[in-house]
Amino acid sequence: MQTPPETLGTLERRLTVAVPIAEIEGGVKKRLTRLARTVKLAGFRPGKAPLPMLDRQYGPQVRSDVITERVQTSFNDAVRAQNLRVAGSPRIEAHRGEEPATDALEFSAVFEIYPDVRIGDVTQIAIARPRAEVTTGDVDRTLDVLRRQRTTYTPVARDARTGDRVRVDFTGAIDGVEFPGGQAKNFPIILGDARMLPEFETAVTGMKAGDTEAFELTFPADYHGREVAGKTARFALSVIEVEEAHVPALDTEFVNAFGVASGEVDDLRKEVEANLRLELKRKIEATVKSQALQGLRRHASFAVPKSLVESEAQILRQRAIANLREQQNVKAEGLDVSLDLFRPQAEERVALGLIIAELVRNENLQAKPEQLKALVTETAQTYEQPEAVVRWHYEKAERLRDFEAMVLEQNVVDWIVARAKVTDEAIAFEQLMGRSAGDAVVPQGMA
Repeated sequence: MQTPPETLGTLERRLTVAVPIAEIEGGVKKRLTRLARTVKLAGFRPGKAPLPMLDRQYGPQVRSDVITERVQTSFNDAVRAQNLRVAGSPRIEAHRGEEPATDALEFSAVFEIYPDVRIGDVTQIAIARPRAEVTTGDVDRTLDVLRRQRTTYTPVARDARTGDRVRVDFTGAIDGVEFPGGQAKNFPIILGDARMLPEFETAVTGMKAGDTEAFELTFPADYHGREVAGKTARFALSVIEVEEAHVPALDTEFVNAFGVASGEVDDLRKEVEANLRLELKRKIEATVKSQALQGLRRHASFAVPKSLVESEAQILRQRAIANLREQQNVKAEGLDVSLDLFRPQAEERVALGLIIAELVRNENLQAKPEQLKALVTETAQTYEQPEAVVRWHYEKAERLRDFEAMVLEQNVVDWIVARAKVTDEAIAFEQLMGRSAGDAVVPQGMA
């Protein structure tokens, strides 16, 4: 027996279903009969134990399993009959009235349905597509960064100056009391890289191994350590060692270190330029995709199922905890990470997923086999045996799901870009990549 679903909220529904007691008891009897063929009871040969004894020993668990399955089956039948699209898992509530029914087990399922996704006029979405070029200066800066990353240091007896690495011991105190983070042993400071406050670098500059000094330092009012921001500390500093920097020359040995067999600088420059162009292409694609999807989200209005948001938030939370444990060696059991931190991001991810699914369905944007194969093949090129990697992914369908999701997303982005207001905007390579003029982008795999 079914009743029409009751509306509890924008998406929340309650569906009441009754399962005949006779069906449940019939299912219990069938299971106990099957169980009797193999179960062993003291004093009886296998298959000879009477059903009443089996019922006393195994009946409660068997009955619970049968009820669970019948309730789920009845709910699924009711959902299909009512043509409902259920989002997430239902919450099952058994009816416990003053006069319980004797011929049927009644229960209610509280659940959410998928929303009707309404997408507005995508021609009003504005996208600024970056237009940049990799210049000779970009290649020069990258090579300079690669050289500086391979800097070596040798001890010297002279005074410390800009570019040196100085190893120091220091202790800081505010009003005579040491504060957390104000002490270090054998701490390396590279003079001129601006990682330390200017007063600290000024104090170290000119010192040599064995020197000691005391100085005062006032932390900026906007200092990231709020407990010391705006306060004046007195530091006791001693220099352990001064080391001079040696940046490798751009020569054959340096070129060979990057796997360029010819040892020619021009060949390394070409490889760096090719990698920078690839990084640029990916950055432009990511920038356009971000604007397209954000614009699409703004032009769609619907309620987001809370159950899907909660599930997504749980996934994001677990992923964050795993990253802390693996990358920062934080013990997961000691973490108290609130789910509230992840709900806003989870809601946006769920909403965007629903929008993309709607567009894929309505605009026939499904992933084509050739698109999937091209993406898998491109990704496999970063491995030593690309063909084997491609074969491995195609051995099981579930290994292709992430690739399929990426293709679907790109198809949606392409569909939006073809209809949106797209303008090209010239921008310097370094600015687009989020670097200052003195920095450089180092391609992945070359750092």
